[in-house]
Amino acid sequence: MEPISKHQVAKESKLNIWRLYFSLPIISWALYDFANTIFSSNINTIFFPFYLQEVIGENEVLNQIASTFVSYSNAVASFFLVLFSPLFGVLIDRTGQKKKFIVVFTIISAICTMMMGIVAGQSYSGKWFGLPITLSVVVILFIFAKFFYHSSLIFYDATISDLATKETMPLISGFGVAVGYIGTLVGLTVYPFVGNEGFHEAFLPTGILFLLFSLPLFWFVKDKPLPIKKKETFLSGYKEIISTFKDMKQHQAIFTFMIAYFFLNDALATTIAMMAVYAKTIVGFTTGKFILLYLVSTVSSIIGSFIFGYIAKAKGSKNAISYVGILLLVALIIAALAVNESMFWLAGSMFGVALGSMWVTTRTFIVELTPENKRGQFFGLFAFSGKVSSIVGPLLYGTITLIFADYGNIASRLALSSLIVLTVIGLFIHFKVKLPVENDN
Repeated sequence: MEPISKHQVAKESKLNIWRLYFSLPIISWALYDFANTIFSSNINTIFFPFYLQEVIGENEVLNQIASTFVSYSNAVASFFLVLFSPLFGVLIDRTGQKKKFIVVFTIISAICTMMMGIVAGQSYSGKWFGLPITLSVVVILFIFAKFFYHSSLIFYDATISDLATKETMPLISGFGVAVGYIGTLVGLTVYPFVGNEGFHEAFLPTGILFLLFSLPLFWFVKDKPLPIKKKETFLSGYKEIISTFKDMKQHQAIFTFMIAYFFLNDALATTIAMMAVYAKTIVGFTTGKFILLYLVSTVSSIIGSFIFGYIAKAKGSKNAISYVGILLLVALIIAALAVNESMFWLAGSMFGVALGSMWVTTRTFIVELTPENKRGQFFGLFAFSGKVSSIVGPLLYGTITLIFADYGNIASRLALSSLIVLTVIGLFIHFKVKLPVENDN
């Protein structure tokens, strides 16, 4: 019998990875990333900000007020996530149940998204909170949709440890994010039916697509339930969280990274929420041009997230996160200084790579650093860190645009520049993370 060559072993290994990618549980899990990215791109990044700008903005000053509305509505949704996301993590550790909550939260989010489209198409007399009733209800529905969307992601991200080994986790994470960004391309198929006005017409089909592509996970991904423990109240989970904080010295690396992630995610989340308005008001992109830019950024995200799965496997997740953070920093600097469309095209493409890759690498790094019996809790705490930053970032951005609104476009450039500072702080703290000996690269 002839010995197997290294080339044959490598070929077989690659074949096994592709078989893993397209196994029913993994592809179903990845399709949920596909589904929720449709919501994230269509609602959070593109059509909801455009809708607010269409309803409110008529000149440079009102455009800045529309930016403030986008920022503050995102901040309110994140505030509720701050309250509940740590408890969701404790719930995962107590029960092992993840799919049940993904299903419930996804359905609620999708229904709220569809209702945004239905309500926005109506005209009601009267005002709430000094705003037209239609606008007020749409903003409230957006807050609920965003809250339940992000809540589902806490449970979804935690499922990766049930589906992958330590060796395959970076690859599976990268594959999931890459498939997710293909969802962005599918989500944008609603644009030809919307055009350059009536942006609320994108809401209803987006909710339907979000729910439709979530169904494979609903059907084919199974939980690994834990032995039934003593029944405890939902709010009692705060006791476990406080206990974990008391043991902070035992988990120093994870808490240090949590602080770094706060600042890095602050810059990412705020850019996602504000990039559409910034591109149109500062750089002069038309809606059509921005959609094209977003398509290019999405392709960059697909390629970047897939490649960074392999980089994380080869170089370690910590190093990979450093590379992504530096890329994000350069993209923000170019965007803040952009004086023509070419500079913003470059910044958008680089940001696309950074965005997808940050989710690939951080999700893997969390699993590497956390003990299995507290993994759900740390995923919850990371969601907590991310959502606190999702309050601070939009509030900071929105406050700067509000204070300097009379200066027109300079306000948005100053606001974006504040994200550069946050990224530098995040990178500095990340460099301080000390890996456990077994994880050191």
